Amino acid sequence: MGSLGAPELLIIGVVLVLLFGATRLPQTAKGLGQSLRVFRQELRDDTSEQAQPGELPQGQSQQAPQAPAAEPSQPSSSN
Repeated sequence: MGSLGAPELLIIGVVLVLLFGATRLPQTAKGLGQSLRVFRQELRDDTSEQAQPGELPQGQSQQAPQAPAAEPSQPSSSN
């Protein structure tokens, strides 16, 4: 139990052809393959960022925090 044999795969293939049609099935499979490829790439990018916490993701630069500008001192007026 739990394994797919030839008869099960044949039935799944027939159902897919009936659902999507013979002309749209290759386009659907191509789109699914591209989606999986992008998903795997994103997983690899996330794991590489977590492995190297000192580095920033591509496209970001590290900037030192800027100190607030000092206010000019005002001379006290004596009346």
